[in-house]
Amino acid sequence: MRVKLKWFAIIVAVLFIGLQLTSPKRSNPQIDEAQTLESTSAVTPEVSAILVRSCNDCHSNKTNWRWYSHVAPISNFTVDHVDEGRLELNFSEWGKYKKRTKETRLAAICHHVEKRSMPLDSYAFIHPNALLSSAEIALICRWTEEETQRLATNFR
Repeated sequence: MRVKLKWFAIIVAVLFIGLQLTSPKRSNPQIDEAQTLESTSAVTPEVSAILVRSCNDCHSNKTNWRWYSHVAPISNFTVDHVDEGRLELNFSEWGKYKKRTKETRLAAICHHVEKRSMPLDSYAFIHPNALLSSAEIALICRWTEEETQRLATNFR
């Protein structure tokens, strides 16, 4: 029995080490500052601070790749989440979105934070400071409404 456990441990260790050689690529694509959310919309400093703290790791090209994002299999999970998050909403490329896309993304931001489906539970578990208070959620939703109105006014 001990021999089998020893071989099992060796096999698991070899597989774990082998997985480290197949880590996915972590990237932070180059940012055109003129296209960022901060440059193309009226973001208050308070809302900006919340977005940086709770959203930017998955929804911008400014991801802070922490130590665990370099350890397989967690790295695969993390890189996939960041890639999906950037595809859905990328604050670094906000200026490239069409008006209608911006409107739908603004509505989705408020919806997801109100339902507390963002930030993801898996992210908030590791980053408890990313959790949003009720006051922060209200602030974000008020900003999304104001920004939607600003878009409507500017595109007439």
